[in-house]
Amino acid sequence: MCPSWPGGNESDKQGGRLLSSAAVRRVSVIGTSGSGKSTLASSLAAVLGADFLELDSVYHQADWVPLPTEEFRRRVALVVAGERWVIDGNYSKVRDIVWARADTVVWLDLPRRTVMRRIIRRSFRRVAGRVELWNGNREHWGNLFTLDKEESVISWAWQTHAANRVKYEAAMADPGNSHLRFVRLTSPVAVRRFLRSVGPSPLPASGRH
Repeated sequence: MCPSWPGGNESDKQGGRLLSSAAVRRVSVIGTSGSGKSTLASSLAAVLGADFLELDSVYHQADWVPLPTEEFRRRVALVVAGERWVIDGNYSKVRDIVWARADTVVWLDLPRRTVMRRIIRRSFRRVAGRVELWNGNREHWGNLFTLDKEESVISWAWQTHAANRVKYEAAMADPGNSHLRFVRLTSPVAVRRFLRSVGPSPLPASGRH
């Protein structure tokens, strides 16, 4: 079974050393909304020279219409078939596809207070600036002031934080995921240290072009 670490400063250092020394080519980045998945995943992809895919950009079609599951899985499978990638997102609809090919899972398990501070600030910035997200979609003022987690990413982050921790702790302990290296990062400082520690790993000879 590949080693995993339960978190904490020393564990974060070990995670960085692991990735800088191991053959890391396919990474799944997970964590509660607002934890910084997309920022970390895009930076990690640049460091590794890997393709980057944000699952939200595939799933949320124009007017926030969800992509049908079959087509969602087909599009993700095309990316997952590649040799080197970083995929950001928590979607259970495609997790089996992503994790079957991944060699590493990076879990951003930041404190709820940190996540909420970030996501509130981010959402207000997006709404005020009319920032386009994916496929013409934008957040709206009404989304900021509802407790319905299906309508508000702020409510979603608050209500799913604890459940995500339970779910991903179970995933780390699941023998079915023994082919994966789990790296659990528990603070913004740990995330920055992790990115400084990781470096690109060479492709096998058969994968060079």
